[in-house]
Amino acid sequence: MQYFPIFLDTTDLSCLVVGAGEVAARKVELLLKTATQITVVAPWVCDTVQRFANEEKINLIVRPYDESDLSNKQMVFVATDNSELNKQIHDHARAQKILVNVVDNTPLCQFITPSIVDRSPIIIAISSGGVAPVLLRYLRQKLESVIPQKISLLGKFSEKFRESVKKRFKSVTERRYFWEDVLDGDIAENVLQGNQQVAEQKFLEKLNAADASKTVGEVYLVGAGPGDPDLLTFRALRLMQKADVVVYDRLVSPEILELVRRDAEKIYVGKAKSKHTVPQNEINELLAKEALAGNRVVRLKGGDPFIFGRGGEELETLIERGVNFQVVPGITAASGAASYAGIPLTHRDHAKSVVFATGHLQDNSINLNWKGLAQPDQTIVFYMGLTGLPIICEQLVNHGLAATTPVAMVQSATTSDQKVVTGTLEDIQHKAEAADIKPPALIIVGSVVSLHEKLSWFGKGV
Repeated sequence: MQYFPIFLDTTDLSCLVVGAGEVAARKVELLLKTATQITVVAPWVCDTVQRFANEEKINLIVRPYDESDLSNKQMVFVATDNSELNKQIHDHARAQKILVNVVDNTPLCQFITPSIVDRSPIIIAISSGGVAPVLLRYLRQKLESVIPQKISLLGKFSEKFRESVKKRFKSVTERRYFWEDVLDGDIAENVLQGNQQVAEQKFLEKLNAADASKTVGEVYLVGAGPGDPDLLTFRALRLMQKADVVVYDRLVSPEILELVRRDAEKIYVGKAKSKHTVPQNEINELLAKEALAGNRVVRLKGGDPFIFGRGGEELETLIERGVNFQVVPGITAASGAASYAGIPLTHRDHAKSVVFATGHLQDNSINLNWKGLAQPDQTIVFYMGLTGLPIICEQLVNHGLAATTPVAMVQSATTSDQKVVTGTLEDIQHKAEAADIKPPALIIVGSVVSLHEKLSWFGKGV
């Protein structure tokens, strides 16, 4: 981020606005929503600024700018039509370590004013860094339409009881759990409906009855999908935002990890080919330990946790340790890769069935039911099969599939790095090497691959 978003306490803030036209008036109008002490200096004043002065909302000085105007100011907006003067004021302010914003001149802005959705005390600020103001206005309109005006009542309600909750619960986690229950339930609904007295009574009953000595942890086994964050389920996102601890693997994209609650502890346990960062049994125990400590633990897995994700093994350990859990399915890599590569896994003219198999090498071999896999009118998807590609091709041909059977390899499916290589069982290895295919990559075998060129819609094939 070029601009770090912060909210300034305006209680004792003194701001200078240089210029008194309509552009300056808009900045003054925004500042008037705060406790800022506002001084405007300009040789000419528009009607709006003059009205603010007449109402004694601002201190107006009608004369040209002088460097002494910056005395005892912490912030300055520059809104004149003189570019040389604007630059001069900018230089004066920077020399005195005063925050400066030259309106409509981003390079001369030490800070920028965001687009604001005002539901005081709830304030939502969004910014494009000054590069896309129309898009910003569009996003603000969207937010204004979905965030109710009465959300401010919940903000004031939370403020009123904040100290009471802090006294009742000693830890941040306990307080967060309590407030989440309040905001998800009928107390918040009564506040929004204006039933303040009912809401307060229910709140105090809940607060007095709360057991501050017992915090029950839980594990959420969440499928993160194949990579594109837009493919997450609503439930996955909601639980990711509730997590105290997130245990994630190598296949979880950075974009998805960005959607996790900001202050959650993140623990990486990723596995790469022939290199396990954390053994599976230790991951199992880690999940149980964190939950038993009272944490909400999200186990974030690429794809679907029950399809070659070892989710079942992790749950067995949780059951043994008496830990509660939930499972959130995700779009498995096979489905995501095939869809984004334009390869339907089943098709009436090509495949009547589809099989998922692991291509993971053990002792330099792949122990699978090759006869069952090498069936006509069937699509086979191999997970983790890049290293074993020569064996896969050889065994499928040896067990009855034609050497000309279409094959596709999809790397980094559903992401901007997606790469698709197509060929046949006899030449796909050479094509994959030429295209420098790297993990994570899936192998799709079957007649459906022939539809790739026709149905491909995302990115470009190789």
